[in-house]
Amino acid sequence: MNITKNKAFVIVLPLLLCCLFYSSVHATVIKVGNDKTYKTIKEALQQANPGDTIIISKGIYKEGNIVINKPICIIGEDYPVLDAEFKTEVLSVKSSNVVIKYLQIQNSGRSAMVDEAAIKVYDENNIIIEGNKLINNFFGVHLQYASHCIVKNNFIKASQKEEYESANGIHCWKSDSLQIIGNTIYGHRDGIYFEFVKNSVIWRNISQNNLRYGLHFMFSNKNAYITNYFSNNGAGVAVMFSKEVVMMNNTFEENWGDAAYGVLFKELSDCYLSGNKFLRNTTGVFFEGANRVTVENNTFIGNGWGLRLQASCMDNKIERNNFIGNTFDAATNGFLTLNYFNENYWDKYEGYDLNKDGVGDIPFRPLSLFSVIVEKNPPAMLLYRSFMITLLDKSEKILPSLTPENFIDNNPRMKPYTL
Repeated sequence: MNITKNKAFVIVLPLLLCCLFYSSVHATVIKVGNDKTYKTIKEALQQANPGDTIIISKGIYKEGNIVINKPICIIGEDYPVLDAEFKTEVLSVKSSNVVIKYLQIQNSGRSAMVDEAAIKVYDENNIIIEGNKLINNFFGVHLQYASHCIVKNNFIKASQKEEYESANGIHCWKSDSLQIIGNTIYGHRDGIYFEFVKNSVIWRNISQNNLRYGLHFMFSNKNAYITNYFSNNGAGVAVMFSKEVVMMNNTFEENWGDAAYGVLFKELSDCYLSGNKFLRNTTGVFFEGANRVTVENNTFIGNGWGLRLQASCMDNKIERNNFIGNTFDAATNGFLTLNYFNENYWDKYEGYDLNKDGVGDIPFRPLSLFSVIVEKNPPAMLLYRSFMITLLDKSEKILPSLTPENFIDNNPRMKPYTL
């Protein structure tokens, strides 16, 4: 297929999607540009009928706040630039059944009182925001009281240096049935933020180098987070006050700092983690007040702590995971643990397998005495790898006295799983 046909396909496909949203025998295509019928986007919007498509030619459009108040498709050719010059919100969507594609939207206003965004959806349904470049805005995409919306394949980047100067890349509040797919997000406060959002999916996104969290969600139930990549964010990923969350095949990498985690689980229940990779984080997963969480088939490599299970956690199952090259595989701050470890691979296991069934013949205690000491006295980390600490740890594994008796894997694997 030649370049001309490719361009035609890019324009025709969104037109077909518009027809699915709004069927009208009178729907027309309106073109905007210096050499077109309409010179400004606002003029074209005023003249357009519901179901029409507005195609914006390449150029720079400085029209301030543009309000979309009818079901319509807005498609860019060669990424026309909508520049708000740091004064206003750029696109305000106040109609359902709207498609916004292939625009470069930049320099929105910045106000903590108004929540100005590149694209903001107000209490509407069935919105598609796809293939846009959102550069140097306060909020990138902001959805409030929205449902059945798709935010897909957008490039979202901010350049603010401090958290108070920035807002979130994709911000969703009190919404339902959203699809956040294939977006790339850099430099915002939080890459993706959910609050009071349910029945939604976050899939195949890349969230890197954000000032606080790569993903942050609170009070958001029955959501799935699949095959995302979170790297080098200020504090990693935070999942709080939620239930029935599924997290599968995600990668959490290079999140370092005193209060940084691959994932922080706070007040979480009835959740499922599988197939995730936790690579070189201060803490792979930190559990606080988390109950009935199943953690299986995950890989923990090169973290400071693989798992930190606070005493407030119970009925969690940690099964068939790989723990490789972590400073501490597990830690807790209590003397009674009500969590279950089984059939994990621990590279620190020094047992044997006489019957060659792949399972160690003696149990493994992943909680080292030194990790208990460090949990209560962090400066003690200066003694790590000293002869005395090594001796104490080995003695504790033979005759446990200070570590919880039931913090144990009775069936440790001899070889790592292929996950």
